[in-house]
Amino acid sequence: MAPSEDSVGAWSCKQVAQWLQGEGFEQYVELLCTQHRLDGPSLLALTEADLRGPPLGLTVLGDIKRLTIALRRLQRQNQAQVEELGLQPSDSLPAGLSLGAAGAEWSCDGADRRFNGGDRLCNGTELRLRTNDRSGYGSGAAVCHTHSNGRCRQHLAGRLDPEVWKTVISSIYVFFVFGFTSFVMVIVHERVPDMRTYPPLPDIFLDSVPRIPWAFAMAEACGLILCYMFLLILLLHKHRSILFRRLCSLMGTVFLLRCCTMFVTSLSVPGQHLKCASKTYGDSWGKIQRALAIWSGFGMTLTGVQTCGDYMFSGHTVVITLLNFFVTEYTPRTWNLIHTISWVLNLFGIFFILAAHEHYSIDVFIAFYITTRLFLYYHTLANTRAYQHSRRARIWFPMFSFFECNVNGPVPNQYHWPFNKPAFMKTLIG
Repeated sequence: MAPSEDSVGAWSCKQVAQWLQGEGFEQYVELLCTQHRLDGPSLLALTEADLRGPPLGLTVLGDIKRLTIALRRLQRQNQAQVEELGLQPSDSLPAGLSLGAAGAEWSCDGADRRFNGGDRLCNGTELRLRTNDRSGYGSGAAVCHTHSNGRCRQHLAGRLDPEVWKTVISSIYVFFVFGFTSFVMVIVHERVPDMRTYPPLPDIFLDSVPRIPWAFAMAEACGLILCYMFLLILLLHKHRSILFRRLCSLMGTVFLLRCCTMFVTSLSVPGQHLKCASKTYGDSWGKIQRALAIWSGFGMTLTGVQTCGDYMFSGHTVVITLLNFFVTEYTPRTWNLIHTISWVLNLFGIFFILAAHEHYSIDVFIAFYITTRLFLYYHTLANTRAYQHSRRARIWFPMFSFFECNVNGPVPNQYHWPFNKPAFMKTLIG
């Protein structure tokens, strides 16, 4: 016989057991009522996070959902008692946010779910409620429930804070990394193996494809087009500060790794057409001047910079690939033409680098692999927030933890014209 629901707050463990049996959850009576002594007040306070996490640790998803629905129904029927216990109804949402509001949306793991009443929680990830305001994530009230190891943290997720000061720090970081890279390139040039003693290494692609003299200039042209595309996106993107901060942190980290690899291993010159020989720049001031020349010319042959020895791995491939990934990531999925152009430029740029015989195939492959993996790992961690506040993240990914600690989930692709004039652009873009 089911107990009376008029005074749930006064139920004993035995009455809770009767309620569970009446709702069809007799298999959990031993766990909830005998082992954990669940009475009426604790039943009203029970949440889905409690069911999923320790010490209960329910694993059958259907049972978890059905029991959660039954608990919510019981809590609604005894709302006065819930409030007397100091619990907030409607899943502890702040006052003023109605779960049943028309047009509300849930976002979980970056995918939107239309909300039609009830509640949804996302274990191990973040659940965001936002209204149908055109500003989306950028404004309006939003609630985030983050579940980690069975614990639930609730916080309001308003607009994404640009944190310009962090963007300035990331810009300084990449600025010094490029300067350091230029100096390492000068050191590496002094250690270029003699072409008469160390001829080009066997390479399937370079041995099969004849050299195209103008190919390297075309590779840099592809990179410039991708750069202009990204700058246009950066100008119009609502969250441009976060985008630029991520680009600087990733670019700086990859090039810092490149400094290590090209300094440790000196490969022989990949082509006989390259007039490379060990070159000594004399004193330290001469090396600094040469490094400044490389840095100011962005290491590009189009600006008159010629370098030797910096083969492991290809810096041009890193830049082209990273720009492509940023263009495709921070534009809507429906912009298929832009994505196609970006990928074509990326792939043709890589082909032209190889066709110019300026790098070995392994240089380009490693550059592409490292760049893409780092981009994907970084954004996966940032979008899921799985490790942002953990001790492990602060130890192994200190820069990531610092830059991304206040970014709540995926950055939405929203655009607006940043200037007051011309007026039609502000009307057209927003």
